[in-house]
Amino acid sequence: MTPEDQVETQPLLRPPGVSVPRGRRVFLAAFAAALGPLSFGFALGYSSPAIPSLRRAAPPAPRLDDATASWFGAVVTLGAAAGGVLGGWLVDRAGRKLSLLFCTVPFVTGFAVITAAQDVWTLLGGRILTGLACGIASLVAPVYISEIAYPEVRGLLGSCVQLMVVIGILLAYVAGWVLDWRWLAVLGCVPPSFMLLLMCCMPETPRFLLTQLQRREAAAAAQFLWGSEQGWEEPPVGAEHQGFHLAQLRRPGIYKPFTIGILLMVFQQLSGINAVMFYAETIFEEAKLKDSSLASVVVGVIQVLFTAMAAVIMDRAGRRLLLALSGVVMVFSSSAFGAYFKLTQGGPSNSSHTDLLAPISMEPADASAGLAWLAVGSMCLFIAGFAVGWGPIPWLLMSEIFPLHIKGVATGVCVLTNWLMAFLVTKEFSSLMEVLRPYGAFWLASAFCILSVLFTLSCVPETKGKTLEQITAHFEGR
Repeated sequence: MTPEDQVETQPLLRPPGVSVPRGRRVFLAAFAAALGPLSFGFALGYSSPAIPSLRRAAPPAPRLDDATASWFGAVVTLGAAAGGVLGGWLVDRAGRKLSLLFCTVPFVTGFAVITAAQDVWTLLGGRILTGLACGIASLVAPVYISEIAYPEVRGLLGSCVQLMVVIGILLAYVAGWVLDWRWLAVLGCVPPSFMLLLMCCMPETPRFLLTQLQRREAAAAAQFLWGSEQGWEEPPVGAEHQGFHLAQLRRPGIYKPFTIGILLMVFQQLSGINAVMFYAETIFEEAKLKDSSLASVVVGVIQVLFTAMAAVIMDRAGRRLLLALSGVVMVFSSSAFGAYFKLTQGGPSNSSHTDLLAPISMEPADASAGLAWLAVGSMCLFIAGFAVGWGPIPWLLMSEIFPLHIKGVATGVCVLTNWLMAFLVTKEFSSLMEVLRPYGAFWLASAFCILSVLFTLSCVPETKGKTLEQITAHFEGR
């Protein structure tokens, strides 16, 4: 066993005695950090109501055509990919807290640039800045929360990252009903500003402070978060500074979590979820629904409700069970949505819309109206299935499975993978719909969901109820 293994496999922080810590400020700190995911959820959802508003914009305001609208929706993921790399560097050098504080700057700046935009290039520049902040927040917030949480509530608090993302998306959809694209961007500045104020009052994670040999500060942080700072084991001096080297990839404790983390992010995006959420209104228009913006809000509400349910049961049901269940539900729902498009191809044009809230007619002439509800049901089932597993759990596992000394690099690679995949899926989804036709695109997503279930059952470990050090020991085979 190498010195760094000894560091990673013994608890850095032990709750007092054998009882669960009673401090409740850990929930406040987790909420403050989760305002970052709320902000990046708003940034993701912003494009859905903003694109129709920008298509209608009159000079001198910028106006989007089909090509620029596609880039407006997708370019945020390129900024997020860069943010993932930057976040991986920041989280190990500046620390978890300062990294979260830093990401508020591009959030506010990006939305301010969008608000003042007079041309398309300025709009895209603002989107890249908000994307950069999204990448940093999507990496640092799960790491911060996993390191301040004790095992009994780590699943609950870690799942709140994705819960805040979907709340942010829903907020953008609902606000888009009453606000145009400029005022919607102004609203986007509020969550990161609030996060900046609140995080200033929160401590750095005790684990990070201990690895920096700041034991007194770590004790104060644990006292703030848990209400006690007794019963620790302090890590040996020196091993925590070794960093990451490519030669370490030969060790099972490194290459196993690396492989699992990357594949979790790949399968999350290949399910097609980001394309669905970015183009929610367009997809429902394809399904011949009259009020597509209402349909998007309904989808957002379902996503929030089922993500909240997943957060509540995460520490009881476990990660593997929810991932497998989520994948199975997505297989059937995406297959059914593809079947809807297959059955309706060559039917009436999209000008014959169906009101979302209208009753279904059983008359043969209204068969397409009845089939529209197959689309609604399939989409709602898909969102619910994603929300209980493949939405929150990849981010939660990313924050749990990596040893402390490689966490910055490893999580940076995972976030980079996720956002690059998100860019490819989002940017090419429309082209894929044309080449494979809509039913083929969704059946392809269903095939990837089948692979995700097989991957979960064969490769993903259960981390429920384990300390971060015990998870590291599992990968080392001890």
